[in-house]
Amino acid sequence: MSDTAQDKKGGWFQRLKSGLSRSSGKLGDGISGIFTKRRLDDQALEELEELLITADLGVTTAARLTANLAKTRFDKQVDPQEVREALAADIAEILTPVAQPLQLDPAKKPNVVLVVGVNGSGKTTTIGKLATHYRREGLAVRLAAGDTFRAAAIEQLKIWGERAGCPVVAGKQGADAAGLAFSAVEAAKAAGDDLLLIDTAGRLHNKAELMAELQKIARVMKKVEPTAPHHVVLVLDATTGQNALSQVGTFKELVDITGLIVTKLDGSARGGVLVALAEKFGLPVHVVGVGEAADDFRPFAARDFARALVGLEQSR
Repeated sequence: MSDTAQDKKGGWFQRLKSGLSRSSGKLGDGISGIFTKRRLDDQALEELEELLITADLGVTTAARLTANLAKTRFDKQVDPQEVREALAADIAEILTPVAQPLQLDPAKKPNVVLVVGVNGSGKTTTIGKLATHYRREGLAVRLAAGDTFRAAAIEQLKIWGERAGCPVVAGKQGADAAGLAFSAVEAAKAAGDDLLLIDTAGRLHNKAELMAELQKIARVMKKVEPTAPHHVVLVLDATTGQNALSQVGTFKELVDITGLIVTKLDGSARGGVLVALAEKFGLPVHVVGVGEAADDFRPFAARDFARALVGLEQSR
């Protein structure tokens, strides 16, 4: 997640643009189809609104964006580039307030980050990538395999820990997740670690059980560190589109979400869902992922994302 010289020359933007190509292809082609040699009339606005909805920007956002366009350009001849530029500017405005990096407090040892999300959203991989990033920054990081329900999640986290050079607190499959979190916070405090990342189960089909488990984890860790958890980050898979909105709604009922990480944007034609999430919930978006490698994972930049989403180049 660091800025390299290549990123400064636009390397990361190109990766982001390439990762969003399925989403931007759908939007860009659609905009060209609607606005080639045409006035911005009611029919064109209706078609644009439908296009934005199919790109998962959501009904509210689609209505807001088309209304903004109509304010300044109604009944005028517009070209696709002009429409893309106007949409990118409006989308960036929606996204800017939520583009907030994950802020760690150097005075807290450890910063405790509880990572939640449904199974398959990329939680465990996300923890591994975060660990890799913060280790590169010289922080002492510890991981806790709190998804004790799935043996695969425990093994996967151990592999990431080994790769990143982080100790991993893990138990057997079926072990008590709250007890494990307690031990992890205790170990991280004793070692003076900077960061503790805790994986959790994501079995949404049994919501009451999951809520009880997450609340117990939070309650038990407070016995060792009264201010923990300092962050509760929800990991969302962009390929689920509008379903990501209902996941945020559900997890907000279970636990106090402090921020979002959106993964798998490269596998989705539904990148617009990030705009719908910002519009509806206003939760900080810390990081986006556009690939499997640790470097395909960067802090969320609103303007770059908005331009890449509609198929424009990075602005100078």
